[in-house]
Amino acid sequence: MKYRIGIIPLPVYLVLVALVAGFSLTGKINGEISMMIAALALGGFTCAEIGKHIPLLRNFGGAALVTIFLPSFLVNAHFLPAAFIQNVREFTGSTNFIYLFISAVVVGSILSMDRKAMILGFLKVFVPLLAGSIIAIILGASVGWLTGLGPRRSLFFVIIPVMAGGVGEGAIPLSLGYAEILGQNQGQLLAQILPLVFFGNLTAILISGFLNNLGKRYPHLTGNGRLQPGIVHGDSETNGQLHDAARSDFTTVDVGTIAAGGITAITIYLAGMLLHSLVGLPAPVGMLFFAVLLRLVNIVPPALEEGTRFVFRFFVVAVTYPLLFATAVALTPWSELVAAFHPANLITIVVTVATLTASGYFIGHSLGMYPIDTAIVNATHSGLGGTGDVMILTAAERMELMPFAQVATRIGGAITTTLALIALSRLASR
Repeated sequence: MKYRIGIIPLPVYLVLVALVAGFSLTGKINGEISMMIAALALGGFTCAEIGKHIPLLRNFGGAALVTIFLPSFLVNAHFLPAAFIQNVREFTGSTNFIYLFISAVVVGSILSMDRKAMILGFLKVFVPLLAGSIIAIILGASVGWLTGLGPRRSLFFVIIPVMAGGVGEGAIPLSLGYAEILGQNQGQLLAQILPLVFFGNLTAILISGFLNNLGKRYPHLTGNGRLQPGIVHGDSETNGQLHDAARSDFTTVDVGTIAAGGITAITIYLAGMLLHSLVGLPAPVGMLFFAVLLRLVNIVPPALEEGTRFVFRFFVVAVTYPLLFATAVALTPWSELVAAFHPANLITIVVTVATLTASGYFIGHSLGMYPIDTAIVNATHSGLGGTGDVMILTAAERMELMPFAQVATRIGGAITTTLALIALSRLASR
């Protein structure tokens, strides 16, 4: 019982394999929540365990990479029972539990942050993000031109999609805008863009895994989830202790307070949904705004903050890999991943994401921030929206950076998409 596959004790794991396989092969698996929790936990932690034991790859986010790509390949190769795939897809689509995960992670991490460090972090993160985006666009377009794509195609059909904020809030709005401006078929344009978005996310995962490994070798370069050295009442050691407590899986509060922390996170997300219906701001961004506001005015009792922190840690430990597995089965087509592997596209995307990340590293260092953590936040600007943030931060082992990743992905992606459509419309009118 002491040996575990992820969080699952080995004897329980073996029984679970037999049960899920039996239900799947006989077609009796269904979308009932207990069945889906068992299936997703089994698939997610199995893939993660494989990734953790692959030499070399395990040092570059192997657990996350295998959990993302192996299920997608198995679905494409028809190695998973059709009933299993169908139920996972329906459950993932109907529950949309990625937003429950993001709610728990964002609210819990923000409410457990030091206020001063949070304010300075949000103010400073825009500098490396903006500068890195500009440098990445210039270098990426130059490399695209040299590889034969041409500067215009490399910019609007390779670089911008990668930095647009994912699929739902990036690739789809871009394809709709491009179709209207250029008079082309929206479906065909989306088919061209999507594989590049997937590969950009893959590149960011690999780089973040490398940065995590670098941080383990050179601890002075990273805050392990903090953007900068913080000071609480003149005592930097106190802030370090607070950060260690935020990463701990233990708590001193009662079960009722932990449950209160969970419903608090959900309530803040629903407030974000209301803001979306009123002003059109994406719900995760609205949730981020309300969580930051609550932390700034400091009206949340310490016990409730501890409750939300424990909910945050629970989701990081118990839900991350099942979520990645569900995403891989339901939302990550293997054919689209493979289609992105064109040499000119590959080179352009790698240069773009690497430049974006390296800019975050060096600019963050010059601003007195932890360079590795700042670089990882910049890397999320090339992720698959909220799902991509989870993938990248899982590979980096820094889920505490989720609030800043949401800024990079949601706000950075929205700005990138808007400016790209304005620029293309003006170029097309000439």
